[in-house]
Amino acid sequence: MRRRKHWGWGFEDEQPRAQDLRAMAPLLRDQLGFQAQEVEEPVPLDQVTLPEPRIAAPPALAGICDTSPHARATHAQGKALADIVGALRGSFPNPPDVVARPRDEADVEAVLAWAGDAGARVIPYGGGTSVVGAIEARFPEPAISLDLGALDRVLELDDVSRAARIQAGAAGPRLEAQLAESGMTMRFFPQSFEFSTLGGWVATRAGGHFATLWTHVDDLVESVRAITPAGTWESRRLPGSGAGVSPDRMLLGSEGILGVITEAWVRVQPRPGHRESASVRFPDLLTGAEAVRAIVQARLHPSNCRLIDPQEARFTGAGDGSAALLVLGFEGVDDDPAPLEAAMARARALCAQHGGIADEARAGSAGPGGGEAWKDTFLRAPHLRDMLLQLGVVAETFETAITWERFAAFHAAVTGAAREALGGDGMVTCRLTHAYQDGAAPYFTVLMPARRGEEVEQWWAVKRAASDAIAAAGGTITHHHAVGRDHRPWYDAQRPDPFAAALRAAKAAVDPQGLLNPGVLIDP
Repeated sequence: MRRRKHWGWGFEDEQPRAQDLRAMAPLLRDQLGFQAQEVEEPVPLDQVTLPEPRIAAPPALAGICDTSPHARATHAQGKALADIVGALRGSFPNPPDVVARPRDEADVEAVLAWAGDAGARVIPYGGGTSVVGAIEARFPEPAISLDLGALDRVLELDDVSRAARIQAGAAGPRLEAQLAESGMTMRFFPQSFEFSTLGGWVATRAGGHFATLWTHVDDLVESVRAITPAGTWESRRLPGSGAGVSPDRMLLGSEGILGVITEAWVRVQPRPGHRESASVRFPDLLTGAEAVRAIVQARLHPSNCRLIDPQEARFTGAGDGSAALLVLGFEGVDDDPAPLEAAMARARALCAQHGGIADEARAGSAGPGGGEAWKDTFLRAPHLRDMLLQLGVVAETFETAITWERFAAFHAAVTGAAREALGGDGMVTCRLTHAYQDGAAPYFTVLMPARRGEEVEQWWAVKRAASDAIAAAGGTITHHHAVGRDHRPWYDAQRPDPFAAALRAAKAAVDPQGLLNPGVLIDP
């Protein structure tokens, strides 16, 4: 079986050679304007020393528990810059003592009971793709990483109501492959799709690739089942309900503190039968944003409506840096192209009214042009970040959301704060990843030459400045990356105090010993 890298994104056999990385150096100089450094090789796992486990699995659970260095290292943290920097250099400050891989819900219940008896804490683990410190054992008690990866099956498919019951540990490719056998799709593709899981999507209120209409997993969830220390939490499967506070909504975004999500009924649909795509160039991001607003307020509901600023277009190879680029797409579930062609024609007309210059619309799922070049870079971005770090380049992102009437001032304030924190050394780019009738989600990328050994401090200087600017301007600390532990200071200020008290009370009711993921969303 292929093994995940112990220090970064992807599998061990995907790690590029040092000479291949060195070949990237001229491209970095041309695209970023600063020199690459000598390639830094990762510290091999056999040279990493982890602290001895403080607890041992009881005999009844020994068969599902793993204390090997690879298991503990790969479950020690997520994929934020600080995680990658530390692991690259062989540092794993908060490894779990044990990795448990339950085979069924009975195993989940047994692990929670063992944790209560042993004074340990449990971190539900999906694909390990968190970028906000959500799966690190930053607490003094022994830690059990509860890896749901073996619970990965589509259990039922209701083709009448178009819904499927799927286990929480199913990663994106595994989930879609099973649905494809019946000609269906969940149509949910976050950038972390390769490794992230249904349970992780639900727990973090993840956002998918599609830019309008059903953007978050919230829109696709029909019911959720979770195991809590106080019992099973399962909602009734319904198309909608007005019966009080939604039990599903409480689990959506709960980030593992209220229960271990084991399965969910989700809405599915037939696989698309036809697609239309186009790229549109605008003089700048703000002009393009006005066109995006016109498109979504016309309720055209494009599947893709991503606007990339000129710098990002150049860096990703989607443009030459002279224009912002709108990647526009529509898709339908039948073979009749007429509705999509009409929607595309209307969207292109709206773009033209706002100064956009479009290429020829293309039918099908792929084709030449800037949009496809950007898409390829988007899907490879996590791998690229690892390579950039090895070459001495800090690359990291943050995202938010704001209403349209505040967008221009918001973009200026946040970009300005980030660039000031950079001190003129590096770049800040922006794209709109999701668009709504009342606003959009700006997603910022920061690139700067690394000061080896100080990369985390460099990043957090920018991250704090940008996060403070986001909060001051009325945006959200996260649109789809979740809260974890890293966003806590700004999340605590953003949420209403009575709601925080209610969340603490709910936590105490379902997890009275505080076993589940302490430090996430609320204090232990």
